[in-house]
Amino acid sequence: MSIVTLESPYTTLPALIAAHAQESADHPALIEGDQRMTYRELSAEADRVAAALQRDGLQASDAIAICAANSINYAVLFVGALRAGVTVAPLAPSSTPESLLGMLADSAAKLFFADVSTLNAIDAIRERLGMPLLSLDNSGAERHYNDWLAADGAKPSPVDITPEMTFNVIYSSGTTGEPKGIVQSHGMRWSHIQRGLTMGYGPDCRTLMSTPLYSNTTLVSFLPTIGLGGTVVIMAKFDAERYLKLAEANRITHSMLVPVQYQRIMARPDFDSYDLSSYIMKFSTSAPFHAELKADVLKRWPGGLVEFYGMTEGGGSCALAAHTYPDKLHTVGLPMEGHDMRVIDEDGVELPRGEIGEVVGHSPAMMAGYLNKPQKTAEAEWYDSTGKRFIRTGDVGRFDEEGFLTLMDRRKDMIISGGFNIYPSDLEAELRKHPDLQDVTVVGVASTSWGETPVAYIVPFAGRTVEAEQVKAWFNERVGKTQRLTRVIITDELPRSAIGKVLKRELRDQFLAEFGVLA
Repeated sequence: MSIVTLESPYTTLPALIAAHAQESADHPALIEGDQRMTYRELSAEADRVAAALQRDGLQASDAIAICAANSINYAVLFVGALRAGVTVAPLAPSSTPESLLGMLADSAAKLFFADVSTLNAIDAIRERLGMPLLSLDNSGAERHYNDWLAADGAKPSPVDITPEMTFNVIYSSGTTGEPKGIVQSHGMRWSHIQRGLTMGYGPDCRTLMSTPLYSNTTLVSFLPTIGLGGTVVIMAKFDAERYLKLAEANRITHSMLVPVQYQRIMARPDFDSYDLSSYIMKFSTSAPFHAELKADVLKRWPGGLVEFYGMTEGGGSCALAAHTYPDKLHTVGLPMEGHDMRVIDEDGVELPRGEIGEVVGHSPAMMAGYLNKPQKTAEAEWYDSTGKRFIRTGDVGRFDEEGFLTLMDRRKDMIISGGFNIYPSDLEAELRKHPDLQDVTVVGVASTSWGETPVAYIVPFAGRTVEAEQVKAWFNERVGKTQRLTRVIITDELPRSAIGKVLKRELRDQFLAEFGVLA
């Protein structure tokens, strides 16, 4: 990629890929199993997608929706839609059929692309879609992706893509209510690609993508890789052993993983037998990354480790270069360059360092707003005394004297028991010290005496037997009276989203259904 293009004030991803197709045509862009696609092929296939969309009457700023597992077809469709100026709404395959209908309507998608797994899941609602349905993996639908594509060599009409135009709409998980469409612009994504230059992305990088493409977690790694001419190795579904084999065979240099993936990889007894010496940088985001696990990754996995803290909505972000600050592993790092992050109280008054409050942030990369939800957008915003716009994170934290941010919990997960604020993360950190527990989480459940009271869900290591009452007694001896657990529940697995977040709302609902309100 020519330095002139990279230093431009603004360049689109489709333009970058077209440049790679000219300058490094035979360099691999995408790898999935035995299938390889060069930049020449990626750009040509993106042209076919863009031409097909224009043939079907889609205009710039119209939208398509995609609901499927990771694949080369998915990546090509995404890039091709952008080349036509079309907005992409990537949807989670784990969504319920009714939730999918709501997101499709909200995004105003003109076409819906799905793979066979999604097609089977939505069979009962196909007649209610209200838009053409295409099979991305060429099975299970009346119209297949390969047949839909424009002819080989087809070229779309040029589209002027401005920074303000919508790149994608990413929907919140919906685990805390109705999914909200987060609108992100081409200008915002360009800033993410430029940031990749500081993280070692470039033509020689090889990124192993094992998180889903509908997630911003994935896109902040996928987009700099192909935007800067590197190679993406695609996993349709994460598996720790498969990940390690692919990493070794492909001499992977970069990877974005969520904490639970690191946990499963590091727990493998054969981890140290794999040659991972090619790694330059590993990243993590989307869920709490515990200090002990970070330390283990630093000790046994070559290359740097950077944890990002931020929101899909944008606003301020922090980064912890764990390899540079090994004494700050309990934090999520420092605000990134150009990012302004602060802490406010419940009345919106800014707090000084050391005090606990809600984290808010401002940066060049912020959502335009929630699609079709101006009131929700307004609720997510905070303005300082100068009128500067910030995005509320909903997270509770504090900055130390050196400017590093320590997170306590999500505001909605904080437990208020008998008038005291209890942070589940503090309780979880203590629970993890129990030698027989592999995974833990703490939620607040309704109590007639206290308003809320903490309950722990625990997952023992395989082959180890624990008693709930013994764990409860062990824990309650180690903490203050207000932090004591009311109940401990043993389970085989904690419910998690596709990007590793513990679904605490599900656990609260499950507890209420099984046990009701506690005394």
